[in-house]
Amino acid sequence: MQSLIVFLLVGACSCYALWTLMPTSARRTLAVGMLRIPHLPRRIEARLQKSAQAASGCGCDGCDRSEKKPAAKAPAQQTITFHPRTRR
Repeated sequence: MQSLIVFLLVGACSCYALWTLMPTSARRTLAVGMLRIPHLPRRIEARLQKSAQAASGCGCDGCDRSEKKPAAKAPAQQTITFHPRTRR
């Protein structure tokens, strides 16, 4: 039983690493092919749909499609104190 769990865990991690390190064009082609499989779970289908779309080319991976984020709060003011070192 333990060997089966290890096998499944290593297999899943290998698939994740392969998908992450795969070139975008190969990932897109594979995602389009996998979308042809009938009865995919909605979560997997949504993730594949995102991967199957062509990138915007701006290098930001689709950030122009995200919702606008509220303005960040101003950081708290900090006082920096420099202490001179004594020479020996």
